[in-house]
Amino acid sequence: MAGGWSRDGAVQEQIDSTIEDALQRARSELPRGESLTHCEECEEPIPQARREAMPGVRLCIACQNERDKQRTVYSGYNRRGSKDSQLR
Repeated sequence: MAGGWSRDGAVQEQIDSTIEDALQRARSELPRGESLTHCEECEEPIPQARREAMPGVRLCIACQNERDKQRTVYSGYNRRGSKDSQLR
């Protein structure tokens, strides 16, 4: 059921689009390529189990945790509350 000027299914399309955007963003942040044997920041060895679990890993667990803490949280865009929500 749509409300106002929106057509039927518009809200679900907005939800699906928001989820797809989040998936693309998450996939783009996954490591790729050959795993390093030593952390590129602190030069500590990266355990073999971590390299096998995360192909393409470039940081040790401690440095990755620190980087994750410094990363800003992505809040997403509230299309439903936007006047331009029907433009997408």
